[in-house]
Amino acid sequence: MATEYGPSYGHDSGLGLTEGTRRRLPAGLRAPFEARSWREFGYVLLSLPIGIMLFVYAVTMVSLGAGLLVTFLGIPVLAAGLAGCRGFGALERARARGLLGLEVGDPEPLRMKKSGLMAWMGAVLKSGTSWRTLLYALLQFPWSVFSFVVAVNFWAYGWGLLTYPLWFWLFPMYGGQGGLQLYGDGSHSIYLDNPFEITVTALVGLLFTLATPWIVRALTMVDRLMVHGLLGPSRLATRVVELESDRGVVVDTAAADLRRIERDLHDGAQARLVALAMDLGLAKEKLTEDPQAAARMVDEAHGEVKTALQELRDLARGIHPAVLTDRGLDAALSAVASRCTVPVQVEVDLAERPAPAIEGIAYFTVSELLQNISKHARATWAAVDVWRVESRLMVQVVDNGVGGADASGGSGRGGLAERLDAVDGILVVDSPVGGPTRVTAELPWRAERALG
Repeated sequence: MATEYGPSYGHDSGLGLTEGTRRRLPAGLRAPFEARSWREFGYVLLSLPIGIMLFVYAVTMVSLGAGLLVTFLGIPVLAAGLAGCRGFGALERARARGLLGLEVGDPEPLRMKKSGLMAWMGAVLKSGTSWRTLLYALLQFPWSVFSFVVAVNFWAYGWGLLTYPLWFWLFPMYGGQGGLQLYGDGSHSIYLDNPFEITVTALVGLLFTLATPWIVRALTMVDRLMVHGLLGPSRLATRVVELESDRGVVVDTAAADLRRIERDLHDGAQARLVALAMDLGLAKEKLTEDPQAAARMVDEAHGEVKTALQELRDLARGIHPAVLTDRGLDAALSAVASRCTVPVQVEVDLAERPAPAIEGIAYFTVSELLQNISKHARATWAAVDVWRVESRLMVQVVDNGVGGADASGGSGRGGLAERLDAVDGILVVDSPVGGPTRVTAELPWRAERALG
């Protein structure tokens, strides 16, 4: 994925301007002095010689390889040409990163099923990255010529006219004319030689100077698009990387849930059942000796059984509640809301049920958020709304607590964001200090499949 730095790419946002001066000057006035503008201008200047070199190399190697395809030499020459283009693409990404502040990921590497020269040539020729870099080499040259001419002319004329009052004296002293010639023919000529004309010339130069950084920035936007679109990873490769990352999140989440379930069983219900078995064994021994003591021990064991059953129910509800499977989100979220420490209003507006996986994620998202409200929000009321917007399932939880919640911080919100991201979902937290807090989860809509 491509990212771009802020307006000044870091700390050196100006040339010869103090921090206070930069803050006082509008962006249009300080642009000609900013380091970003000079870096972009330097990028345009370098693009012409680099574009010529890339174009000549690409055309020469491709033409030579295509011409030799009637022999065996054509394939290795063409593969070498494409491999060279890939190398130039890496240099161009580095140049864009250094001068334009554009972060572009490396494209997908060559995929070779076997080792050897033939496998390498086949991988280079089959790779879409190779042909995209070749297309970049062909397109970048004419664009670099255009951008170089436009940028250099605007920059030269702007600074030249702006500084005209400083050097116009060269014309009458060394050129034998009154000043810069604006018009001339066989009968008469116009020179910029009086104070008014010199002032107007400087003002026109000022306009050119102020406009040039924005013109150059517009030109480099095309370069950014070309570098990002042709030299970066393809959309398919980016999607594969995202899916691999999401799969890792799902696997880690499932493993964490299994560890939690095992820990809860071991430390909770299992421990109680072991203690219950020991108590019943002692009660059995005392049954003939002291029936009253045995009866008390059986009564205590009965209480332990109820507690163990409640823990097992809570554990099963944490895995996947039966009410969610049987009656859907409305009933399941109402049950969760009833256990919250603050009054919660639940409204579910769905004409049909989503897929079980999406339904389960929505349920556990609301359950986690209501649990956070009970523990941290210090709220007096909360509301849960669930609705569908086209192909998305929307879940929103609002409370009037103290606010200050952070999706990247604790309280489980970071884990919720990762779970939602694993299914192409989004978690947005709006929680100013002092409240209220509004957490919106957006999930892809997948309808429940009918069985049978």
